[in-house]
Amino acid sequence: MGDKLDEAKGTELTAGGFGIAPAGMNHFAWTTSDTIIQVHGDGPFTITYVNPADDPSKK
Repeated sequence: MGDKLDEAKGTELTAGGFGIAPAGMNHFAWTTSDTIIQVHGDGPFTITYVNPADDPSKK
């Protein structure tokens, strides 16, 4: 959680694992191998990048 990625504070999720982030909470995720991610939530759903330069749709 937070405004900047800090891998040292990350929590590894293995197959079947899950994380919960409250609405409006800045958080990060990263992978080091091929990964399938399933996202659940109450809509509407949007992704807001803390740093707009990280938004892959803008590249």
